[in-house]
Amino acid sequence: MSNSKPAIVPFSDPPYLCGLPSPYYNLSHRSAQKRIRTFLDKHYMPYARDWEREETVPPQVFDEFARAGMLLGNLPAPLPVQWLQKLGVHKVAGVKVEEWDYLHTGICVDEFARAGLAGPSGSMTVGMAFAVSPLYKFGNKQLQERFLPDLLLGKKRTCLAITEPDAGSDVANLTTSATVSPDGKHYIINGSKKWITNGVWSHYSTMAVRTGGAGPGGISLLVVPLLDYSGVSMRRLKVSGQISAGTTYIELDDVKVPVQNLIGEEGMGMKYIMTNFNHERLSLAITATRQARVAISSTVEYCMKREAFGKSLMDQPVVRHRLAKAGAGLESLGAWLEQTIYQMTQMPKAEADMELGGLTALSKAQAGRVLAECAEVATLLFGGNGYTRTGQGQIAEMIWREVPGARVPGGSEDVLLDLGIRQLVKNFQKKTKSLEERNRKSSKI
Repeated sequence: MSNSKPAIVPFSDPPYLCGLPSPYYNLSHRSAQKRIRTFLDKHYMPYARDWEREETVPPQVFDEFARAGMLLGNLPAPLPVQWLQKLGVHKVAGVKVEEWDYLHTGICVDEFARAGLAGPSGSMTVGMAFAVSPLYKFGNKQLQERFLPDLLLGKKRTCLAITEPDAGSDVANLTTSATVSPDGKHYIINGSKKWITNGVWSHYSTMAVRTGGAGPGGISLLVVPLLDYSGVSMRRLKVSGQISAGTTYIELDDVKVPVQNLIGEEGMGMKYIMTNFNHERLSLAITATRQARVAISSTVEYCMKREAFGKSLMDQPVVRHRLAKAGAGLESLGAWLEQTIYQMTQMPKAEADMELGGLTALSKAQAGRVLAECAEVATLLFGGNGYTRTGQGQIAEMIWREVPGARVPGGSEDVLLDLGIRQLVKNFQKKTKSLEERNRKSSKI
């Protein structure tokens, strides 16, 4: 009996795309995956590495992707159905917007990362993925009507502006201030934001500011204009990897923003940020996992053809040992993420935030660790080629420089490891207390 399964390089794709059965993906998911891959193979994959080397994705590429609806799939599921339908968008990647779930989102994020680089995709998707949803989740009607049409259709660009020079993972202690003007019509913003992805070409930002006292209760979210706006100055930061994503330093000097730009309520910013973090961390974990796939599968291909000491590298036991350890960690992580994404499709948002928040933090931290190992293995086994920015080992070198960008943003690794355990213990203690109270009431009866 002939084997009809395709010959696929080990570790290069998740099992469901290698002809293996999966309980998670239905025909809708598989159809969307094919559409997205076909589009990206034509409009993205041949150019992504060049864009990263040139440090900028041409602006017309963003426009092209926006017109094709290829940015909307990066939004957290469920999609803002009413708004999209109002704007004439009824399908994303061939899927009805009302049927789009988190597995579709996971597929979209994964496919964008197939170039092995987070920079080119990040330059186009990060604003849509993380900065738009707070507006339609928490913003009032007038705020949504002013900004969502242009943002959802990609006519304007935005970014998420939270991190500061002295407040990275410690969001609760950010210092950028927003005080109400004497006439009560504006917030006057002063401070700075640092490491803001694609900020330099964003018309707007979803910005965390301090409107109240110290701590998380004093934080609010505002829509703050950026490009060519009075009091705003921006410059690009030269980072080691993900250069084309446009990492930006933003300075705000007496920036006047209408009070109508407040997202939701004053003092609720930290809560809004935390509900947004799960999507951000999951997206980062999916991206890092795909980058790890690219690193290891590229290395497998190289080791099968590269010869040393009279035989191919793949015939060397020590080489196979390195690949085996890295590959095992990669496939374990991939299975964990698929499980988490599926669980999100089966749970209400509030329940998923509580039950999966800690695990999502841990999976994002683990994804960075797995990517680090896979990138290191790739660099070592490519040898000198893996340390060279051109030639057959260039992808190993490029991915190796992107490892810190997977381990730090969205909450640095050590912070997320601690957060994950604290969240799991907190949930356990809360459930235990509830059970004890229930038992006491039962005993009185």
